[in-house]
Amino acid sequence: MSMEILMQYVTYLLMAIGVLAFLTSIITQVIKEMPGLKKIQTNVVALVVALILCPLAVVILCIYFSIQISWYYIVGTMIAAFIVYLVATGGWEKVAEMWQRTKFNKHK
Repeated sequence: MSMEILMQYVTYLLMAIGVLAFLTSIITQVIKEMPGLKKIQTNVVALVVALILCPLAVVILCIYFSIQISWYYIVGTMIAAFIVYLVATGGWEKVAEMWQRTKFNKHK
């Protein structure tokens, strides 16, 4: 695989994560306004939305491109759903903060 094709796939992946994170945020805000879900934490609702939206997007793409769906596509989307959830909820700052707290400090 050439570097050009690899970069194209990485660009598509980042674009898909951004679109799915945007949709996750929008759907979460709409769902949170429903009377029965106001007591549930927004992070939990966003995670559930991402866990539903990501596999659904992959299934739709596989149907559109006539690709046979394999089990590892669904497993991969479950992992990707956590990345989409982190992007949608601003969790990258939380991950960076945890890394800074646990990182080995050479000055000690």
